[in-house]
Amino acid sequence: MSVPDSDEHGRMIVYSRPGCHLCELLIDELMPLIRGRLELEVRDIDSRPEWKLKYGLLIPLVEYEGATVCQYQLDSVAIRAILDGLPAS
Repeated sequence: MSVPDSDEHGRMIVYSRPGCHLCELLIDELMPLIRGRLELEVRDIDSRPEWKLKYGLLIPLVEYEGATVCQYQLDSVAIRAILDGLPAS
């Protein structure tokens, strides 16, 4: 699932799996923070063996520009710091 709000300033990736209540909660909390600023890409770790192996017990995991931003729970302070570093819309 991709939500193309704006790809001008990049995207945030959430590694997840269907039926993961922690993943759903994190995504629900993340969306209002990044809407209109970053694109969100949700990756189902079960769709690729390498993701399943790498992220199996680590989800939900939020990644931005190749770095882990937060894991298991949303770190809204870290998300806001990323957003504050983006050029003004």
